[in-house]
Amino acid sequence: MVQWSQPLQHSLGQLLGNGWIHRLIQRFAKVLRIWLLTQNFSFFIAGGTVLELLFHSNLKSTNFVAFISLVILICFSGAIGVLSALAGSIMIEREWVVVISEGHPPETLTQMNSVVRRIDLICKLFAPVVSGFFVSFASLKASAVAFALWNFASVWLQYWLMSSVYSGIPALRENNRRRRQKIPSDGTEGRVATLEGGALHDEASVHGTEENSLMRRKMNLIMNSAFMVSWRTYLRQEVVLPGIALALLYFTVLSFGTLMIADLKWEGIPAYIIGIGRGISATIGIAATLIYPFLHSRISTLRTGLWSIWCQWTFLIMCIASIWVQNKHLSVSMLMGGVATSRLGLWMFDLSVTQLMQDNVPECDRGAVGGVQNSLQSALDLMSSVMGIIASDPRDFWKLSLVSFLVVTSAAILYCVHVYRVRKHLVHLEKLLIMVKWSSKSS
Repeated sequence: MVQWSQPLQHSLGQLLGNGWIHRLIQRFAKVLRIWLLTQNFSFFIAGGTVLELLFHSNLKSTNFVAFISLVILICFSGAIGVLSALAGSIMIEREWVVVISEGHPPETLTQMNSVVRRIDLICKLFAPVVSGFFVSFASLKASAVAFALWNFASVWLQYWLMSSVYSGIPALRENNRRRRQKIPSDGTEGRVATLEGGALHDEASVHGTEENSLMRRKMNLIMNSAFMVSWRTYLRQEVVLPGIALALLYFTVLSFGTLMIADLKWEGIPAYIIGIGRGISATIGIAATLIYPFLHSRISTLRTGLWSIWCQWTFLIMCIASIWVQNKHLSVSMLMGGVATSRLGLWMFDLSVTQLMQDNVPECDRGAVGGVQNSLQSALDLMSSVMGIIASDPRDFWKLSLVSFLVVTSAAILYCVHVYRVRKHLVHLEKLLIMVKWSSKSS
């Protein structure tokens, strides 16, 4: 139950939150205190609800309505927690990092992005290890209590850390002050004025019935909603193609996610082997955050992204080749090895696109663009789960692998289109010719 509720919580939180969350961040940085409390309290409620289900394991048969209510509460509270976490993620990765790096050499932003991503990946690596330790050496009930209490207690540490950063860096307070001056106090005056003007114009120009006027007002309301405004802001950005390319990489089963792990277990692969594979994959991802600054300093953000996405694509060829390998152990090794090594290109590409957005998205649009980007990634991640429902037979996993590989290919092509639009070429042909001539002479 918890396994399938987690993707739902994540998707609900990010899909619902992209339209208006960035405006809260723009107006009041201190509102994160409320978000932080909401995030941890939501997860505390989710943990307590799971604990209730564990204590009453026969609730489904004795009181089905209560069982469904508790499951809904888990999903809802988890979604609120994810939404709150998204606020902090957008603020730190899209706002604070850029503001803090202003006035410093360009490589400072690259280093900060790498460090933030490295911390994120290390936490993702150790979180399953710690939780698995608790579950293995303690009961499920004790683990649920421990996790719930941790979310309740950690809010004070997180609050102190974030407040210290905000208070200790004057540029953050100055950036927030500028935003508050630019945005109306209630955050809706500009849009309301637009709606009222549109409504008056509609009423003056309507030659039909009142239903026509009402329909137009409803359309204006929809088109000027936070959701639509955020998406229009996103789509008019110069870096929209790299953003879509990055989001497409979430529409895949070629990762150590639920679907691939289920397939590996069906193949009879021991849990410890899968765990080792996940550990290697996470380690390679962390290594990508160390290589990215070195590569970026030599070939720029744009070209780093180009090399990274095709690096990922190249390693994933091993996964596709495994489909036709008859030896099961070799086939599984190729699949796991291809997925693990492809994380090198994936996370360098993620850092490249993030920095492209930081450099090219106007300050006033960063929150909206970041919210929509996370929402799009979440939607495509949800679609990968839907794809697994459609092709649920483990024997059809190879079909899902092919679809995933084609999606990565599409993402690489989209990014190539963006690079060509910016640079008017993909590679330096003259340098390639010089290398070919040099190699022919040396041979």
